[in-house]
Amino acid sequence: MSVFKAYDIRGTWPDQIDSDLARRIGRAYATFLGRGPIVVGRDMRASAPEIQGAFIDGVRDRGLDVIDAGLCSTPELYFAIGHLGAAGGVNVTASHNPAEYIGFKLCREEARPISADDGIRDIEALATAAEPPAAQAERGGLEQVDVLASYHDHVLRWADLSRPVRLASDAANGMAAHTFPGLLARLPRIEHHGLYYELDGSFPNHEANPLKKANLKDLIALVGETGAEVGAAFDGDADRCCFVDDRGRAVGNDIVTALVARDVLAGEPGAAIVYDLRSSWILPETILAAGGRPVRERVGHSFLKARMREYGAPFGGELSGHYYFRDNWFADNSEIILLSVLKLVTAADRPFSALLDELMPYHSTGEVNFRVEDKQAAIDRLRAHFADGRQDDLDGITIAFGEPGSSGWWWVNLRPSNTEPLLRMNLESDRREIMEQRAAEVIEVLGVEPE
Repeated sequence: MSVFKAYDIRGTWPDQIDSDLARRIGRAYATFLGRGPIVVGRDMRASAPEIQGAFIDGVRDRGLDVIDAGLCSTPELYFAIGHLGAAGGVNVTASHNPAEYIGFKLCREEARPISADDGIRDIEALATAAEPPAAQAERGGLEQVDVLASYHDHVLRWADLSRPVRLASDAANGMAAHTFPGLLARLPRIEHHGLYYELDGSFPNHEANPLKKANLKDLIALVGETGAEVGAAFDGDADRCCFVDDRGRAVGNDIVTALVARDVLAGEPGAAIVYDLRSSWILPETILAAGGRPVRERVGHSFLKARMREYGAPFGGELSGHYYFRDNWFADNSEIILLSVLKLVTAADRPFSALLDELMPYHSTGEVNFRVEDKQAAIDRLRAHFADGRQDDLDGITIAFGEPGSSGWWWVNLRPSNTEPLLRMNLESDRREIMEQRAAEVIEVLGVEPE
């Protein structure tokens, strides 16, 4: 399986990605970008220093200057690109993947992502050619820069706490353990109770993937033990944040998007808010009710960021826990969304759970995965079975029956994963029995049990 993915480059070390390939990728990226300087950071994995060093050597081989940001969360890397006016940047990370993985998240100027459709395939061709791009006569320079304090200054622009607040968080031994303590030191109104704030790329406590409920159990217990008003779980490279409320419930990221969108629109009436098509119908309803313009987009950070730039949208969110901010170079940032939520919780006369309850009137399956040999055939079967529904092909297939505000409506989206050999289903209705009945019907049409 190729290490060149839809949104990044990722594989196991050292069998799939070693120093030789990293250097080739560095040369290929530099050739593709064509100018410097390039900011390069890395996460806390055991393989990251070696792979970062080889990648930097490859970039410098092609004559481009490199700014070495050292240990760096992905949001910190995005910030560094914009703040330093760099031509591009790369974080050497495998995000939430297990310890044996390593990879590269690639950007152009202003933290614009490079994906398969607009660069990764070109970089792959250059890196895997029999003769990779040759070294230039004049080698690029190297400068080491620590942007963490400036990054903290930037993120603190979103800090607006009306009163003291008790927060529980889980860094999962990932890069939030590098960035978040410095923010907390400058936010004395936060009483913080933290888990797993030791940088450890072996992830000794649990996977650094907060979308999996099993990885939230320690945080949920901590919320209960401490009486925390908000719980926050970070992923490995700290670009995602998932929430637990004061009652110990895992919160849907689309519901958090709706909550924050309402506040954003209070300050910017009529603005566009971009969201991914898996989100609950409560999200566009909330955006409209707040006087905003809901903009539905296919799944994937490169698509949402591009659409936000097109509309000048101040905010956007994905079901995966990525939240995007116009004033952060349209990039995702876990700490900015956490401060945005804490702002709302401290300003409210009700607990976090009560703020969420009014945004959760509907019933959803959540994302359900199916391992299917022929993905397109499965999508076509669903299309034919529900031929009388409203259908669109923005991402896989979405089929809807009824309208919000009516009784008995439901919708389903079935799409191929961009990162794994799976079909992913999301289904929602205003009535639980319809949600359960239609989910069973979809499973029957697919002819395979969910994973």
